[in-house]
Amino acid sequence: MVLSQKLHEAFKGTVERITNPRTVSAFKEKGVLSITEFVLAGDNLVSKCPTWSWESGEPSKRKSYLPPGKQFLITRNVPCLRRAASVEEEYEAAGGEVLLDNEDNDGWLATHGNPKNNKHEEEENLPSMETLEICKKNTIQSIASHFGGEEEEDIPDMAEYEEPDNLIETDPATLQSTYLVAQEPDDDNILRTRTYDVSITYDKYYQTPRVWLTGYDEVGLNNLPFLH
Repeated sequence: MVLSQKLHEAFKGTVERITNPRTVSAFKEKGVLSITEFVLAGDNLVSKCPTWSWESGEPSKRKSYLPPGKQFLITRNVPCLRRAASVEEEYEAAGGEVLLDNEDNDGWLATHGNPKNNKHEEEENLPSMETLEICKKNTIQSIASHFGGEEEEDIPDMAEYEEPDNLIETDPATLQSTYLVAQEPDDDNILRTRTYDVSITYDKYYQTPRVWLTGYDEVGLNNLPFLH
């Protein structure tokens, strides 16, 4: 933690200790929440999303201005199916950010490459009506050649089955006694993902909710950086 951040945290903690929490709503005017609004919003989230729940936290860290059983919200074991590096690679492969100009010389930013080139390539890949007609004729001819003139040759002669032994075929697999053996699946076929615990607390200084991420690696160990 740099010096400027340490000074800010010290100043923020001092202000929180000497000021009272907000009790009057100012969400429309300033975009901030009062304690009552934060609790009501949390109750609404818990009622509509059962994965979220209220937590009381450690007794020594509880805030007196919040209900004892509603200190913060949390949802656990949220899977992270994609890594940030893979998203960046796909973004760069798609062309990244491209500045496009219109007739008024007011440029705008395309976030996935040049859409004009992609559209042109899609039009080239569309088959023409002539190609579809040729494929249709070839398909009809192939069906006729497949079923015509070869049916008599494929019909077996019943004289081959005059001997009784010819009616019974022995499968070598049925002569051997086999057992099903359970094997442990290969680890390479198991998708191992990182998971996160997402918490929402009330920030008295900013008078807004604050989101925290606690990360766990692929084996469930909490050794990832703490984010907020």
